[in-house]
Amino acid sequence: MSTTTQISYDADVIVVGAGPGGSATAYHLAQRGLDVLVLEKTTFPREKVCGDGLTPRAVKQLIEMDIDISPEAGWAHNVGLRIIGGGHRLEMPWPDLATFPNYGLTRTRKDFDEILARQAQKAGARVIERTSVTGPIRDDRTGRIIGVTARTTDDAGKKQAEVTYRAPIVVAADGNSSRLSVAAGRERLENRPMGVAVRTYYRSPFGSDPWLESHLELWDGDKLLPGYGWIFPMGDGTVNVGLGILDSSPAFGKVDYKALMQRWIDRADDSYGFSEESRTDQMRGAALPMAFNRKPHYADGLLLVGDSGGMINPFNGEGIAYAMESGQVAAEVMSQALRRPTADSREKALGDYPRRLKQEYGGYYTLGRVFVKMIGNPEIMRLCTQKGLSRPLLMKFTMTMLSNLRDPRGGQPVDRIVNALTKIAPTA
Repeated sequence: MSTTTQISYDADVIVVGAGPGGSATAYHLAQRGLDVLVLEKTTFPREKVCGDGLTPRAVKQLIEMDIDISPEAGWAHNVGLRIIGGGHRLEMPWPDLATFPNYGLTRTRKDFDEILARQAQKAGARVIERTSVTGPIRDDRTGRIIGVTARTTDDAGKKQAEVTYRAPIVVAADGNSSRLSVAAGRERLENRPMGVAVRTYYRSPFGSDPWLESHLELWDGDKLLPGYGWIFPMGDGTVNVGLGILDSSPAFGKVDYKALMQRWIDRADDSYGFSEESRTDQMRGAALPMAFNRKPHYADGLLLVGDSGGMINPFNGEGIAYAMESGQVAAEVMSQALRRPTADSREKALGDYPRRLKQEYGGYYTLGRVFVKMIGNPEIMRLCTQKGLSRPLLMKFTMTMLSNLRDPRGGQPVDRIVNALTKIAPTA
């Protein structure tokens, strides 16, 4: 007579990484009464390279987490996007939709991530900091991931002994490099777009401007690059200034991005007040994994959330909203799975996670991949900036595509067109 060894679990779910995706996952799991353990390699507050701009998609997710996003709580509100390029300057308010709020926010990642992690803790999640996950633990019999190995550090950053944590489901929310995903055999898909972002902060008269600002022309000498620059007011007298470049350019990986950004800043209008004296932080860079560039999003007990699964929007480089949305979907799926009586039925429920992601984003991200390839052609990029901005209807369509803010029921003609395009686009 054979016997099955009973595994002793430390939690219902282990979430690796306490960024927006990990914290949103943990919050929604804890709200459903599940025991969730979050392992974060650093300690809060911590720095993270980001534009700090939150579109209405991200605002909706913050509301879902019951976070106080009032100006009194330190959030800077904005009314829309100011687009500059090709000799044009266009201000486009966020759309007024039933499905999303009509305003955006800015907040530095230095305290944004901690706010979300502490909210997850309030809901009941256990957050352990200074715990760097080193790899997955697999069931010897089935090969299924049933936990992780990790190494802790002390206050001085000195490595301590290795520890193990076990759970029936593990979530990789450990960012663009996702060491856990790689250790589990899920490498980045080379045929999906990748970007690089560089940013810094300046004191500026635009620090309380009500508009996020996007500059569509990013020149390197006489070469027009596929990417854009941004100036995002932080509401405290400073602005987040940065640029993002896509890998559809032959210059990708061959450009000194920080030097390119410095040249772009040097050419900025004097009214912004940019100077070495007004700069308040060093330039920092990070990779932007886009359009589902790591798959599968679920297999063998491991789910990928946010940047770990390459969920950054290829149209605009936005990652926070999609990390939090995917975390909420993951929590819904895991909650259903963990309450099923058999292993087969639990796996069937967990298999719904990639299906739902594909249904929600697959067609849209496919269009984004086409967009990235198109603007890699300097002539197309030049035509878009010089001609497109002068046509209001075309810009409304472009704004809807870039922001992914539309009525799913197709209220306006532009919404109906974009909805139709995302439905007919292949979702590989």
